[in-house]
This record gives sequence, structure tokens and C-alpha cells, in this order.
Amino acid sequence: MMEYADALQRLLAQAVQLSPESCPLDRVMGRVTAAAVHSPLALPTFDHAAMDGYALQVRETLTPGSEHAVRGSQAAGDGAGTTTGDACEIMTGARLPDGLNSVVAVENTQLLSAHADGTPARIRLLQTLDAGQNVRYAGSDVAMGSRILGSGIRIDAAHVMLLAALGIGALDVARRPRVAIICTGKELQVDRSQPLMAGCIHNSNGPYLAAALGEAGAEVHSCVTVDDTSVTYADALAQALDDDVDLVLSTGAVSMGRYDFVPELLRDRDAGLLFHGVAIRPGKPVLGARLAKGPLLLALPGTPMAVAAAMRFLVAPVLRAMMGQDSEPLLHAVLDTPQNPKPGLRHFLRANLHLDDDGRLHARVLPQQQPFRIYPYTESGAWVVLPENAGACDEGSIVEIVSLAHGRPPRIDRAPS
Repeated sequence: MMEYADALQRLLAQAVQLSPESCPLDRVMGRVTAAAVHSPLALPTFDHAAMDGYALQVRETLTPGSEHAVRGSQAAGDGAGTTTGDACEIMTGARLPDGLNSVVAVENTQLLSAHADGTPARIRLLQTLDAGQNVRYAGSDVAMGSRILGSGIRIDAAHVMLLAALGIGALDVARRPRVAIICTGKELQVDRSQPLMAGCIHNSNGPYLAAALGEAGAEVHSCVTVDDTSVTYADALAQALDDDVDLVLSTGAVSMGRYDFVPELLRDRDAGLLFHGVAIRPGKPVLGARLAKGPLLLALPGTPMAVAAAMRFLVAPVLRAMMGQDSEPLLHAVLDTPQNPKPGLRHFLRANLHLDDDGRLHARVLPQQQPFRIYPYTESGAWVVLPENAGACDEGSIVEIVSLAHGRPPRIDRAPS
């Protein structure tokens, strides 16, 4: 049985980074940059007013009581303007007229007179005005040509705002990994509109993996359910190969039972076995292979939490590598519930998180960790990871935590009362 770190390293060594593709801005949310992005513009693109008021030329400082003739008006969207007076009426976001470099807020002035059309003619300053005050200068946010995004960055709404402001209409992103899902088991019932037949269960692994893969940035190409025979599995596998997917995930038929045919089938097909059995709990029987002239395959155990753990700690890192993302940063928390894990296994434990009065993050491992239990998973905020050599972990120990799902931050709940 292989240690987790070695199994993961073997997988990552086989994960080929996918080619880039161009993606329009309105569909770029959640995609991963394929290369660094540099700004084609300065932002702001011109000097403009930070508030409504009057634009003036100030060498150093204008003092309260100084009076100024007002000529012209500049609104947002107007081009370059000029004025024949000392000052120009200006609106928030409007470009500064040529030769003027400061803006006094309208509430810090007194209107002394108006033109015949009602526009301001002469004002008096009520407060000191310094050179450059209330002006947003070109390039003060983003300099032209500066790097605004690195490679391997997952685009969020803040990035979309910046890209749109810079006039970037499309972006080179990593292609989404195409994944085929094969669920095995004659007990799996797919039609949820019908009552369960005797001895059957609803297939939860297929929909779960499809959802988790989408959340991780992959594209689910197919999701099929087959019975406990190698023939139907082989047919589904052949179809996945014909469809040129990047990764195949299967559930069930991977352990040591009579119907666990996947290991032998893969050997017969000359698949390059990377590992079969990893020292993790849950998910120990997991198998990894490179199919002959084909994609990576991960055969996961059939129990729900073994599938969830394998998805989070084996599949998600492979997807990140395929999309050119670095490994995730490690997070840590104070353990509230003592643990005595079995030696030699890396344990993935569902837990809740909360902050104490000093702002320290705490983890409370949930009591029901059996791999068949799904409901506690929905109540969890993160995984607690205990390494193979952890030994007994007392209350107050510092432990590693990982968010429940790839691409989602850990959920922090209210502190227990």
C-alpha cells in the first residue's frame, strides 16, 4: 500500500497541462488564466475629478477667501476641454480641462454670481485647496503594461471588473479538463422518479462527482451507470476513450471482492498501473492508472465519503495541474476534539470550524466519520488532515485543514455556545 504523498506525486507526474483557449469576458468567470495578463491601458485612462465642484490651476495652495471666475462646464463623458476663466465647473468622473490640476468640492465654495443662463460665474473658496487635491490621476490604479494577473489564476468577479475596466474582451484560459464518470453496481438505481426496487439504492456518487467536478473547473463529458460486469465497464471505458476525455473516474469494483473486476480488467488492457491501495482513510482501495494510449484513470471505492475524500485529495490536485494551477496553500486550526488516529494512515476527517474571541481558527471533528454517512458531510465546513505519523492529537493541537471542496473557502460557523 502506497503512502498518500507518493501516490499523489505519481498522479501529478502524469497530469499533462492542457492547451489554452480564448474565452470571452462574459464567460470567463471561474476559468483559469493560461498566461500572465498585462494591462493594455492605464487606469484611470485620464486625469479626472473625484467629486462635483470646480477645477482650478493650483501651483501649491489656494487659501480660503480667494475668488475665481468660472467659465465652462465639464461633465463625465466630455472630451478634452479648456476654460478662459480661472475655474471650470466639473462633475465627478469628468476629465480635467487642459491646464487645470485640482478640484474644490462644490460644498467648499460660495457662489458669488451666475451667468445669464444660471451657470456659475464667480466663486469664493471656503477652505484651503492644495495642488492635485480631489483628482484621480491617469495610471494611479493600474499602469499601462503592468501585470494584472499571473498564470494559473482562477478568475473571480473582482477580476472580471478589472478586465472589463481595461477593455479586455477575451482572455486566454486553460481548457477545462474533460472527464468521464463510470459508476458501477447493479444496486444503483438512476431513475429517481420511481420507487426504489428491492436491494437497490439511489446512485449518489455520479451526481456528486458531476457537481464536484464542475465546481473544480472541469467539464463532465459523460456520466454513466453500469452493472457489476467487466463487459459493461469495458464498453463504457471504450466510449470514454473514443470521446478523447482527459480523465476517467469510476466508482466501485476496485477492492478485493468477487465483483471487484476493475484491477484485472486494467491489467488485461495494458494500463500503466500507478498504484492500487493508498494509505488513506477513507478511500484506501483507490486505484490510479494511465490507460494505454489514453487518459488518466482513477478508480474510486464506492462508499460516498471515500468518493468525496478521493475527489478532494486526489482528483482535485490533478485537475489543478492540468489547468496550470499551483498547489493549494496549507491552512491550520486549533483542534478542539482529541483524536487517536490509526498509525500508518493519513486520515481525512470532516469537521466544523469557528473563531475564538482572539480570532484563532478552531476545528471540531464531527463524531460520525463512517464512510457511508452522507448527512454529516453536509454539516461540515472543512476537512481535518492527520498525517500518517500524527499519533495521538490532544485538544489544542495544531492541525492542517482543507476546504470541503476545491475552489470553495472553508466554512466558518458561529462558535459553539
